[in-house]
Amino acid sequence: MLGASGYAGRELCSLIQRHDGLSLAFATANSQRGETVELPRGGRVTFVGTNEVRLDAAALVFSALPHGTSAEWVARARAAGVRVVDLSADLRIGNGASDGIPYGLTELRREQIRSAECVANPGCYPTSALLALAPLFEQGLIASGAQVNISAASGVTGAGLSPRLDLLFGEVTENFRAYGVENAHRHLNEMRALTTEYGADVDLLFTPHLLPVARGILSTITVPLARPLTDLLDPWRTRYAGERFIEIEQALPELRQVTHRNVVRIAVRQVGGVRTPTIQLFSAIDNLMKGAAGQALQNANLMLGLPEATGLPA
Repeated sequence: MLGASGYAGRELCSLIQRHDGLSLAFATANSQRGETVELPRGGRVTFVGTNEVRLDAAALVFSALPHGTSAEWVARARAAGVRVVDLSADLRIGNGASDGIPYGLTELRREQIRSAECVANPGCYPTSALLALAPLFEQGLIASGAQVNISAASGVTGAGLSPRLDLLFGEVTENFRAYGVENAHRHLNEMRALTTEYGADVDLLFTPHLLPVARGILSTITVPLARPLTDLLDPWRTRYAGERFIEIEQALPELRQVTHRNVVRIAVRQVGGVRTPTIQLFSAIDNLMKGAAGQALQNANLMLGLPEATGLPA
């Protein structure tokens, strides 16, 4: 595990330590080298320096190194003959991704991931939004030229572990604010790239918000339709039938239903009082689980020929 000291890295170390088929070969954190920390689900890990490890001592390397740094270490691991799941943005679609590296939305790219040497794990916001939108893309159900509005709110762990003034308790608690506005958030790159892969003629308008909670993302997505849906839930129930980590529900999702679980929970509502047939999608995930560490382990299980759900809390 490279870059193990952040929230997602520690979550992943904890999952690996509880995994029946995996063991943790090393956990790197240059700034905390030599320190032993407690993990979220129990257990401990002692960090070592990134330059101190033999990459080929592992069958698969997870990289949660910072964006812009991870790609170099992913290349080193691949040169050592090691499979890699990269949790940074470096190799994701829309971010200069290399050919042949699947985008790791597991339920949409399962067969590509299974045979891959390297997988680019998606961002947390795109996981929440794209798994909700994919059935509409695949079935051509979104109105041509439509604007799809994605309003999403995340817990503060999504901003990482580095100290920042705007993330102090006194700044976040009893507060709620937008950030990354003007349709310029970095996660739009991969959202737009997958939208283009599906050939959807739509504009995406994405506005993230910061919630005064530790973890979780709730996305509200407004979608003008090409035609009305006779059964609101049918596209999702059909597309995700049998998927263990996708829950399609009548009731609107809440963060407490998904935190500490590797699931996305989706609900759909018809919008009234508008001229174009329009629906709203509601999608909830734990940003550290399905949005990061859990999905990374789900992908690694596939790459290593293990049962996909091994070690993952549903």
